[in-house]
Amino acid sequence: MRKSFLMYLFVFTALLAVVFYMNGSKVLASKEKEIEYLKKELEEQRANAQPVAENASQEKSFSLASNEEALSYLEDRGLDPADVMNKVEEALVSRNAVDADNDLIPYEGMNGPFRINKVKLLNHKWAIASFTDGLYWGDLFVSFEIDDNGTVEIFTEKALLYPRN
Repeated sequence: MRKSFLMYLFVFTALLAVVFYMNGSKVLASKEKEIEYLKKELEEQRANAQPVAENASQEKSFSLASNEEALSYLEDRGLDPADVMNKVEEALVSRNAVDADNDLIPYEGMNGPFRINKVKLLNHKWAIASFTDGLYWGDLFVSFEIDDNGTVEIFTEKALLYPRN
């Protein structure tokens, strides 16, 4: 009886070892496939990251902060570029009213008044701004002049209202 018990115990242990081995090899194969998939995805992401970096550097080139000629122009007039950025942004955003559209935006708000929410200065004369009424949104291209007293005059050049999908 003792021999048969030991034999059954040995067979049971051998079967458990086979089951554990098969399960472990399946898990290992699954993880290897996942690693290969992730490696391919990482290579694709790296390939896509290079054009994004190039676009980011191009976007910086259309900015007052990186435009040497525009900065020189402002400094020659005795104006601080950071102060100019703040003044123009303030002049655009200060025209937002609580219950009326911003007068620079040539459209009437459909879901409330249109307000400028983001401004980017392209150089010492031009800026772009985005506007929204909460549901509809668009972009605004403006030109501006700064006199010797530091007063900012803004002129709407073009505006674009995006269609709602």
